[in-house]
Amino acid sequence: MRLIPKLVLASACLLGSPAATAAEANDPIGHYYLSGMTEVGSELLLKKSGEFEWVLMYGATDMAAQGTWKREGQRIILTPHTPRPGKFRLFTEAELSIKKDPRQGIWVAIVGVPATGPVAGIEVRFESASGRKASAVSGPNGDAIAQMPAGETWKRAGLRRADSKDEWTWFDVPAERASKRIAGFVVLNPGELQAAPFKTLSLSSSEGRLSIDENPMGLRGTYAKAPGKAASTD
Repeated sequence: MRLIPKLVLASACLLGSPAATAAEANDPIGHYYLSGMTEVGSELLLKKSGEFEWVLMYGATDMAAQGTWKREGQRIILTPHTPRPGKFRLFTEAELSIKKDPRQGIWVAIVGVPATGPVAGIEVRFESASGRKASAVSGPNGDAIAQMPAGETWKRAGLRRADSKDEWTWFDVPAERASKRIAGFVVLNPGELQAAPFKTLSLSSSEGRLSIDENPMGLRGTYAKAPGKAASTD
């Protein structure tokens, strides 16, 4: 039951884009796109605050990392954050787009980010008004699905990262959602939930481009800065 479309990255290749100015080339802050790996799309954002955001897509595999960056001579070093507990809220009715309600005996928690995509790996604990409990983990489509007797009424739901000892975040399920046995839960910090695919990533800087240094992932290629795109000042 897909609620929202998967993240689609922009083209990984900047062929035909104008070259960065000298000032842009000397300043590492900015938005970069990867070229040099077939069928791989990746973006990197270096922020003025010293933080970075990184995404990579290859086939059906999406990877992401957030953390801090620093400059060491001609190299940029990315260091991801350690995973953090999830932050959640309920989807509003305006954000939901549900074509079909589950059948009796099936309860569905949709986990994702509005207008961005689903979030996998979130454990949902379902609790009925009578105190009956069930648990499920959101899959690649963002759905966590549990079975409950037809006579039960959904009272509340708890969420946390799967396979973690995080504290549960509990929500009372709105009456309309409870009656239809399907509710949506927004992940407010999806980039902080899972371990990044690298402990550190080193990039060699030259004239507005960041070449990926040797790394255990086998990632290669060059990130080219998108001219005129200012980085976030967060």
